[in-house]
Amino acid sequence: MAECTIVIPCFNEARRLDLRAFLAHTLSREEAFVFVNDGSTDDTGPLLDEFCAVNSDNFRVIHLPQNRGKAEAVRQGMLNALASPTKFVGYWDADLATPLAAIGEFRSYLDQHPRVEALLGARVRLLGRHIERRAMRHYLGRLFATVAAGVLKMPVYDTQCGAKLFRATDRVRGLFAQPFRTTWIFDVELLARMLATIPAEANPAELIHEFPLSQWRDVAGSKVKARDFVRAAGQLATIWRSYRLPNRPSLAPQPTASAPPASLGDSSRRQQPGKPIAAAEKR
Repeated sequence: MAECTIVIPCFNEARRLDLRAFLAHTLSREEAFVFVNDGSTDDTGPLLDEFCAVNSDNFRVIHLPQNRGKAEAVRQGMLNALASPTKFVGYWDADLATPLAAIGEFRSYLDQHPRVEALLGARVRLLGRHIERRAMRHYLGRLFATVAAGVLKMPVYDTQCGAKLFRATDRVRGLFAQPFRTTWIFDVELLARMLATIPAEANPAELIHEFPLSQWRDVAGSKVKARDFVRAAGQLATIWRSYRLPNRPSLAPQPTASAPPASLGDSSRRQQPGKPIAAAEKR
């Protein structure tokens, strides 16, 4: 049994897939990967079939007959991952914009914080970290994140980072039971689904945290275009109408022994390099 299973959605990734990096990563780790070939029209499918056949202990591939989009590819992969015994499940971008080494950091954080069920990668440019993002995507992303936080009624910093890890709980299984209503911003809808399972009087910041990445880089060939940010506005409206999330009495994270949170008004308690951030911190 692999303690951690990661889903890798793939659509026409034959030229960008660094299969050597995946193989090297699993040599000393108890982790498994589920590649989802999302109806690719290039050599992605045969490439993954050959790779997984030789390395079946840690890798498997499922094929969608037609391109269904990243949301459905991730959903099908997560259902496959959750069908086998595992402690953690998550999904990672195929281009490895977030290095595979970060999976270990995510796992350690969840081990140290047993109440947290969802850990979201956050691309925060801090001194001592290496976040390489084109200026236009950064500013459009910050605008989108601000609006998404308003829809979710939770000050999440980065909904769209393609690195997320979950504890394999019944709640998390339920998140992927039904197809998503949205496509490009399904990550926001995923959070909306999770928030909808949490009582209005409860604090979601105890279950959902963000983790500032040590490294992230824009990789050539990204399928995200500037026009997608315009299309996302309509999908945010769909999420707002579909879930109607309640206002929460408080979104401040509860103190923990390992990382007591700063007061929202205390400027002397700044984020320290190497420390994770909770979803509810003030940005």
